Amino acid sequence: MGKINWRDEVEQRKGQLLKDLQGLLQIKSVLDEENASEGAPFGPDIKKAMDYLLSLGERAGMGSKNVDGYAAHLEIGQGEDLIGILCHLDVVPEGDGWSVDPYKGVIKDGKIIARGASDDKGPTMAAFYGMKIIQELNLPLSKRVRMIIGGDEESKWRCVDHYFKHEEMPSMGFAPDADFPIIHAEKGICNAQITLKATKEIQSETPALLSFLSGRRLNMVPDLAKAVLSDISGIEEKYQEFLTQENVKGTAFRENGNLVLHLEGTSAHGSTPECGVNAGVMLAKFLSNITLDQTGTAYLKFITDSFLDDHYGKKLNVAAEDEVSGKLTVNPGVFSYTRGDGGQVSINIRYPVKHRSDVLISQLDKAAKEKGWSCEILSNSNPHYVSEDHVLVQTLKRVYEEQTGEDGKPIAIGGGTYARSLDAGVAFGALFPGREDVAHQKDEYMYVEDLIKAAAIYAQAIYELAK
Repeated sequence: MGKINWRDEVEQRKGQLLKDLQGLLQIKSVLDEENASEGAPFGPDIKKAMDYLLSLGERAGMGSKNVDGYAAHLEIGQGEDLIGILCHLDVVPEGDGWSVDPYKGVIKDGKIIARGASDDKGPTMAAFYGMKIIQELNLPLSKRVRMIIGGDEESKWRCVDHYFKHEEMPSMGFAPDADFPIIHAEKGICNAQITLKATKEIQSETPALLSFLSGRRLNMVPDLAKAVLSDISGIEEKYQEFLTQENVKGTAFRENGNLVLHLEGTSAHGSTPECGVNAGVMLAKFLSNITLDQTGTAYLKFITDSFLDDHYGKKLNVAAEDEVSGKLTVNPGVFSYTRGDGGQVSINIRYPVKHRSDVLISQLDKAAKEKGWSCEILSNSNPHYVSEDHVLVQTLKRVYEEQTGEDGKPIAIGGGTYARSLDAGVAFGALFPGREDVAHQKDEYMYVEDLIKAAAIYAQAIYELAK
């Protein structure tokens, strides 16, 4: 067979690729444990998305397997060795402020817009079409290629944990769930909850913080915050001044004799907190200048003392940096406070690949205790690193450079991808250099042109790794 024009092969299938992707984007595959059942541990919609992709694969003549609804796979090729492509079909909640229906897959101005368009349904479909093209061209493979499809990547990764307890580990592979060219280093990810217990205080005339809420997920910068204060006068005007000064939106209104404050920030991925405006931190900044009850004041003071104007853990004394992956970052993702019960701040820390988790955890514990709080580690995923001279990295680098004419030098990120589930795995696209990262944001999109380009890169990469 002569030299294959991978781009041309994808262009021939462009209409069907977009149609198949729209069908997938129209499934609201957000974690729904309330409606979980046997075979659908993450809820009916994630199961529906998995079934949809499996049926596309089966129609294309691929082998398929559903592993108890936690994960599934599609397979082509034959041989002893196994190449893995790790994708996920769950998405974060859509949030507010969309200009289009987040679950329609609207194509407009050269973009396909939907929750999951870039994270990770668009890239998944591009990789699926890579496999489909190899299958349809009947190209000989000496290895098996398996697309492993997870349903819980945005939450606790129970999908891949369950999958690899029951299925074989690929010798190497990639996750199309981050950036091009190649991500060979991923920071460690530590989630912690810091708790302040309420103190027994005299119920004085002082206005009190009754409740404070912000954030839905640890890996998202909160874009909304709400505080309820007992009756207090003269605050509305100060609040409007603050909103103008900080260039953020918000409202203040009275309800049942209490004052309610709302503040709108800007969401971003938890691995890049500096790209967002944290609504919880901003609202705490305003409230910390108002005389409130003792526990409420302590809660707000902890937030401003620990996180205001600092995304890198300096104020918590956990800052760290290395030459491979850069600085540690801290995202306070979920805030919750109720008068009489105290409050929590749940944080998401991304730490450098050469930093030790035990050192970080001990520093965090110390920082919380010094402020009179307690710290609980919710989860920890150690850093992941594949050397630049590994055959996987070298092959993907060559393919990327051939397809794009751009430099394919590997990079490090703060995000965690499924690549770290593999013994030898890297993240490989599908966000091209210079493109805006809109994962987890309103009006999330992927350029159609990028989708086509990524599918051609994936087709060649899969073939080169498995031929």
